[in-house]
Amino acid sequence: QRSELAVPGSSPEMIDKAANSAADFVFLDIEDAVAPPDKERARKNIIQALNDIDWRAKGKTVSVRINGLDTHYMYRDVVDVMEQAGDKLDTILVPKVGVPADLYMVEAMVNQIEMAKGFKTRVGLEALIETALGMANVEAIAATPGRLEAMHFGVAD
Repeated sequence: QRSELAVPGSSPEMIDKAANSAADFVFLDIEDAVAPPDKERARKNIIQALNDIDWRAKGKTVSVRINGLDTHYMYRDVVDVMEQAGDKLDTILVPKVGVPADLYMVEAMVNQIEMAKGFKTRVGLEALIETALGMANVEAIAATPGRLEAMHFGVAD
């Protein structure tokens, strides 16, 4: 990828601008860029954008950054996005990955939804390393079999 653009899911206007931008990788954010009262609306905006915009025809890889596994939002993020628009999604960006089991948890959910929905495309996972625990386990995380496609490091964390 040449360029990556982070877009808050709470802003449909910014999502539309991102779709028409020069960026070739767009991640639609439900985590840090969205205030807690806006999480559900952001999730719905993202699902609508995945279904209404042909990201692939625009030459874009599209990802969704879900909320952390330590929150009560994560489950709905994965289930709602995957069930309603998973066949339009390239990757899920998993924040605060500390151990390989963090990726396994999301992967197991994605596997089940893809099988149940009969999706032909496979959604990849990207790990966001943001903690000392994640750095201590970075090699084990990188060696995680399955859907892991990329790792990002939270430089401001």
